[in-house]
Amino acid sequence: MLKQISLNENKIPEGIKISEIDFNNPFHDGLHYNPPARGVWNIVHTGMLIPEAHQIYVCAQGCLRGVILTAAEMNRMENMSWVALREKDMWNGEMESRVVEGCSHIVDEMEKHPKCVLVYLSCMHLFEGCDFKVISKELEERYPDIDWVDCYMTPTMRKSFEPDVMMKKSLYSPVRKQAVDKNLIGLIGCDRETAKSSEIYTLLEKAGMKMWEITECRSYEDYLSLGKASLLISYLPVVGYAARDLTSRLGIEHLAIDLSYDEEEIISNLNSFSNAIGLDEKSVKETTAVTRSNALKAIKDAKNIIGGRPIAIDSSATPRPLGLAKLLTENGFNVKRIYTDAFSAKEKSDFIVLCKLIPNLEIYPSMDPTMLFASDEITGSESDFICIGQKAAYFCQTRNFVNIIEGGGLYGFDGIEKLCQLMIDAFNNPKDLKLTISHKGLGCESCL
Repeated sequence: MLKQISLNENKIPEGIKISEIDFNNPFHDGLHYNPPARGVWNIVHTGMLIPEAHQIYVCAQGCLRGVILTAAEMNRMENMSWVALREKDMWNGEMESRVVEGCSHIVDEMEKHPKCVLVYLSCMHLFEGCDFKVISKELEERYPDIDWVDCYMTPTMRKSFEPDVMMKKSLYSPVRKQAVDKNLIGLIGCDRETAKSSEIYTLLEKAGMKMWEITECRSYEDYLSLGKASLLISYLPVVGYAARDLTSRLGIEHLAIDLSYDEEEIISNLNSFSNAIGLDEKSVKETTAVTRSNALKAIKDAKNIIGGRPIAIDSSATPRPLGLAKLLTENGFNVKRIYTDAFSAKEKSDFIVLCKLIPNLEIYPSMDPTMLFASDEITGSESDFICIGQKAAYFCQTRNFVNIIEGGGLYGFDGIEKLCQLMIDAFNNPKDLKLTISHKGLGCESCL
């Protein structure tokens, strides 16, 4: 006899106390679920950062639907083409030739050749054993005036490299070494603009140097000028693979100054950066004397306004959710939940501190299939949570949330100050949750 099972009976997931969770393996990594928080970027958004480039996706029609809709929502269909794969392509021995001829047909139909073409192969090509090198060589010989970039749309291969990690490497593949400009620093790994008020830019100005950021490139020549950089820097962890490839090809050093919410780590990273651009620690002290003071004041202001309202943080908003939780907890905020599927090794010390400070802090996954039933949207209720990140806002069903992804371009003490200001704004100005998180690619133009 069939029995209706209540969601509350065995479906709705419960958070695991941080003091009881395994830091190295917090959750089982199996079938994935994506909550309807669409602000995070995908490979289409990232590829669109290269000026004057064109994207060609070669995959099955079901997969094409998603990438085409992404380009359409961005109002960038003029930069998108595709080649649909058929079932018989898997066994007729024509997989490579279909990619080559499909891409050639697209390029030949254009009024003017693009300067760069990103060709995305899919899971089907990997399953079939397709030879991408053969494809690339043929296309380069046919069209020597175009830079051809190997890209991958292979979500089934997450056990090796995440799609966004692979895409970051592809993003800089056309960059070639040029005569070095000693006054040019390349900031890599960021999809969104870094705040010009951050200490990074202040120190650069003191050193009389300039920054290359892909978000400021308006032409393909601007983009390629990264090859002139004397030093590469980054503060987001997703760029590690790309940085190793770039430093090998360009013959320059890469300095990781990770985004952090810890005072000592921030100062240490800024000292490393300062030393790399020819400044001393005095420059860092002068710079942070103001920004640190402003950050401390902003934290107090935010605490006075938000009070004891519960706070939830998710890892789509920041790569250091534990570090942020530690900062807020030590300053009196009521941090109740963190949504993340794994912990960064660099957050181990923050994890240990939080286990002592708030052992009952609840850790939830965001991609586990049971999270389909985690949102209070099922009951239609709205919580009083102040959330940092779209996924946390969705799961908590709150209109009071900070709408940022991947750190939001905020860095250092200046970034902490701005984040606190955003928290105050989230408290005072509720957002339309469904409308806000339905826009794909936060920061991109949207036709919605």
